[in-house]
Amino acid sequence: MTRQLDEQIVARFPVGQRLRVLDVGMGQGTQALRLARAGHQVTGLEQDATMVAAARESLAGEPEGIRERMRIIEGDGRDTGVHFLPGSFDVVLCHGVLMYVEEPDPLLAGLARMLAHGGLLSLLVRNGDALAFRSGLSGDWSGALAAFDTTAYCNRLGLDVRADRLKDLTSTLAGIGAPLHAWYGVRVFTDTAADGAEVPADVETLLAVEEKAGRTDPYRGVAALLHLCGVRG
Repeated sequence: MTRQLDEQIVARFPVGQRLRVLDVGMGQGTQALRLARAGHQVTGLEQDATMVAAARESLAGEPEGIRERMRIIEGDGRDTGVHFLPGSFDVVLCHGVLMYVEEPDPLLAGLARMLAHGGLLSLLVRNGDALAFRSGLSGDWSGALAAFDTTAYCNRLGLDVRADRLKDLTSTLAGIGAPLHAWYGVRVFTDTAADGAEVPADVETLLAVEEKAGRTDPYRGVAALLHLCGVRG
């Protein structure tokens, strides 16, 4: 996903431009810190106090220049209008968040408003068109059969969450003024790997295969996750 995101950023913005980045639901700050290290001005918004503490601890260990380029705000992604003015950011990330939001459209509309003209919106969502794959490949035939007719599922944390279909999000992004520009699959072949599995010795080859599959039909359509990139028109 990092490679996909960098591809879109390089394609849209001049090399060396310091971008204003908002990471909504930043978690422990992995992407936010990476972009701050790359020279961008990054704001992370996260409502989970434990994640906020982890991100601040990680940031505290960075050099002063990076610490100055990143700020962390504890808050809900649905309240971006409370914290920021419209058009305040060049890039808005919302990765692994929509599955926890029952009604995502208002959140997405708020994120689009945060983008300057030509800005990039990056979403990572559970693929609602491929929910049967994990169950089917694991031999859970009842679970696979049930998954064909729903976008609800239970994640690895045991939480009841929801997935999104590409067709629906394409329509939503067009409606909020940030139409879909590119999309990728994420975790095409590795979604059934056990939690805590050892990283294989040939991990670079694994990543190359996943990256290739994530941009190639029909493989990307059955990925566990979808990475969608919209552009503010």
